[in-house]
Amino acid sequence: MATFMLFVAACSKNDSQQPEKQSEKQEGVKTSAPLTGVEAKIESPERAVAVTINNHSKARPQSGLSQADIVYEVLAEGDVTRFLAIFQSEKPENIGPVRSARQYFIDLAQGYDALFIAHGYSPEAKKTLASGTIDNINGIQHDGTLFKRASFRKAPHNSYITFKNIEKGAKDAGYDLSKAPKPLSFLTDEEAGNLEGDAASNVKVAYSQNSTFTAEYKYDAQKEKYTRSSEGAETVEYDNDKPVLLDNVIVIEAAHTTKDEKGRRDIDLNSGGKAYVFQKGIMQEAEWKNEDGRILPYKDGEPMKWVPGKTWINIVPEMTMVSFGE
Repeated sequence: MATFMLFVAACSKNDSQQPEKQSEKQEGVKTSAPLTGVEAKIESPERAVAVTINNHSKARPQSGLSQADIVYEVLAEGDVTRFLAIFQSEKPENIGPVRSARQYFIDLAQGYDALFIAHGYSPEAKKTLASGTIDNINGIQHDGTLFKRASFRKAPHNSYITFKNIEKGAKDAGYDLSKAPKPLSFLTDEEAGNLEGDAASNVKVAYSQNSTFTAEYKYDAQKEKYTRSSEGAETVEYDNDKPVLLDNVIVIEAAHTTKDEKGRRDIDLNSGGKAYVFQKGIMQEAEWKNEDGRILPYKDGEPMKWVPGKTWINIVPEMTMVSFGE
């Protein structure tokens, strides 16, 4: 079983700023986005779009991650992680590199009734997509049309799709993009300013002994957000070096099993388990539950609210070691 390590370094709590207030629904005024709790930067489409994004070292830096409302980071084969980026409040011009589907990415996308985008699939995922269970657009059928190959990278790390082509593909397929996902629950300004727990400024999530896919998060007390890095390099946008800035970092433990000779995995996203929630430089231990496909943290039997903003959820194998340090 892979070793999961979590390291947290203490810092002083900073209360200098408060989260952006959620906007009220008024005529001519944009309302709060359902997956971030802050004002949406776009008016349509309202439906969430979930894209499987490559995290191989040859695929970094990626395009579009900073504009995702929620990103799941999950192991694929071996020690390699991939991202499922869920977009609803923003429409990045370009997204990628796009990679192939796995069943658990489809399951997570269904939790937000998202249009699912991938390039390729495992045998199990192929059957699910072919069944019509979820609206989807795949690069296998649209390579060179909706999906374009970037000249600056080599396959399979060079498949990209624009949001305009996602909308075009959805229109051509007759998919409805007008229905917004059910809103998440968010903390008020006062609640976010009074979080209690262990102070945490540095977080390291090691999926295995392969440091290539170890994620590190650092809390910026001025911005009151976490940055992310891999192999010492900050996670930024390929085109403009814009960093990924996060308001909620969640680590959940789930049972992983290897299912075939290719090393493909089954991941138990239904049974619940231990979770760590990082918000405003504070760490709280919690439990997670699957509610209609959504992975949500609970504490003392009550659902935890999220700080308004962006969220990154790390799904790791069952923990064999949890360490905290300076």
